[in-house]
Amino acid sequence: MMGVASFAVALMVTSLIIATCADGKEFSHHREVKVQRFLKQLNKPALKSIKSEDGDIIDCVPITSQPAFDHPLLKNHTIQVKPSFVPEGEGDSTYMKKKTKATQVWHKDGECPEKTIPIRRTKKEDILRAKSLERFGKKNHQYSPEDTSSSPNYHHEYAFMGVRNGKFYGTKASINIWKPNVADPSEFSLSQTWLVSGVGTSRNTIEAGWQVYPGMYGDNNPRLFVYWTSDGYQKTGCYNLLCGGFVQTNNQYSVGGSYNTVSEYDGAQLSLNLLIWKDQKTGNWWLKINDNDIIGYWPGSLFNSLGDGAIKVEWGGEIFTQTSKTHTTTDMGRLYSVADNRNCYNVVAGNGGTPFGTHFFYGGPGQNAMCP
Repeated sequence: MMGVASFAVALMVTSLIIATCADGKEFSHHREVKVQRFLKQLNKPALKSIKSEDGDIIDCVPITSQPAFDHPLLKNHTIQVKPSFVPEGEGDSTYMKKKTKATQVWHKDGECPEKTIPIRRTKKEDILRAKSLERFGKKNHQYSPEDTSSSPNYHHEYAFMGVRNGKFYGTKASINIWKPNVADPSEFSLSQTWLVSGVGTSRNTIEAGWQVYPGMYGDNNPRLFVYWTSDGYQKTGCYNLLCGGFVQTNNQYSVGGSYNTVSEYDGAQLSLNLLIWKDQKTGNWWLKINDNDIIGYWPGSLFNSLGDGAIKVEWGGEIFTQTSKTHTTTDMGRLYSVADNRNCYNVVAGNGGTPFGTHFFYGGPGQNAMCP
């Protein structure tokens, strides 16, 4: 009887192991199907593809086929080919005009035809680095400099300046491009400008700048990025063209594309000049870089409170890190100032009498003797 009982138990254990293996394979297959379906939805058919020396593949997609129109609010959207007006002459300085404008790496290997836009192709490995398909290309639910109630598993630090308590319909900035060290692939370092309205889950933002984010792009190159949300980073919005929203009209620059040169200490300074403004006629928010390159726009229909203008404009830097016992060594690469931890990342207003015009310095090395 003991031998029979032992045999029965052995059979049960064997069956359990087989069932577990089968479930694992089924789960793996199910995830693979979901990933491939997602890639097919995201990567639109291209008229031409360019392989860049940085490893990116740039697809030249017809402007009418871009991911923006996957958004339910943009199903019948008519593309605004150009803005009804472009603000000119506000805040220009001799220094800004003399700074070298950066170009993207893929420019060396080709160009996209007219009536197409260059889209960085999303690869399977890009998605697998994300925690989930649902959060791919999105920021955390908590993602505001003013909101310090973030999840204990995530940590953001900021050094920025800004204006508030008004109505703002645009922002302009000249941001030096650097290549800050990022300590872990899950962390990032960025420099950007924010237009903000609303609070909490009603917060609307429009954001643009450059970032180093290995977890998103798979490398440590500084890259042009755009972002938006209309519900405080809950479900809406994404980076670049990774969901419906931002409408690109420019065939020369790829949002998400990397830069091939960066600023040097005591040497050449490479800048990203940004101008974001609201088109009074259509309600769309346009983005221009490098003085003359109009990239595209965030349709006004994506937002609610931003329709009345932003209540805050901010410029500066941010890092993101996983919580740890010691401070991250990630580098952080107006007019009130905020610096969460000035021993790690600081912000200092510059002398307005210099050729720089209105300016400030921000950032820092992360972990050091004063920032354990």
